[in-house]
Amino acid sequence: MNEQKLTKISKRLSLVLRHQPQRIKIELDEQGWVAVDTLLAAFNAHFFKLSLAELEEVVEQNNKKRFAWSEDRSRIRASQGHSVAVNLGYKPQEPPPILFHGTATRFLDSIRAQGLLKQKRHHVHLSADTVTAHKVAIRHGKPVILQVKALSLYQSGTAFFISENGVWLTEQVPSPFINFPEEPIGSSSVLGS
Repeated sequence: MNEQKLTKISKRLSLVLRHQPQRIKIELDEQGWVAVDTLLAAFNAHFFKLSLAELEEVVEQNNKKRFAWSEDRSRIRASQGHSVAVNLGYKPQEPPPILFHGTATRFLDSIRAQGLLKQKRHHVHLSADTVTAHKVAIRHGKPVILQVKALSLYQSGTAFFISENGVWLTEQVPSPFINFPEEPIGSSSVLGS
């Protein structure tokens, strides 16, 4: 399958498995799962033809591992990023001392004032490395990467989780737990590098 079709399918799957399952008249269970057969039938009825083989290719080829199979591969869900009510069942885990958050420089004043907020999602998303954080940041404008004092925040009583695809999740990050760069420097603005 070509890259354009992979991307098109991935975007539609993200839409219905994270944000708008009702758009194709499916229901996610409380942990975000839907039967593969149900998803394929609804996808085919409301978007375009999608075979099981194509779905498998999209899930396996997605470099961000946005989607996950159940153990028996009869169900599928988004790994994180939901705006609909789901409980992904992730267990709290101790994070590394520092995690990273990629954003755009235009959001810095708001983040300084309010910290990192989950907005319409269930959690704030954090990365274990600056490369991933930069990929996220560049989508939003002039990129900047913030260091989050994750272990200190965890030790203060804030829960952290890690998704199936390695994204660290938490409810919010107050600004005292964020190291802000003095002055963002274009696309290479990474504090501590």
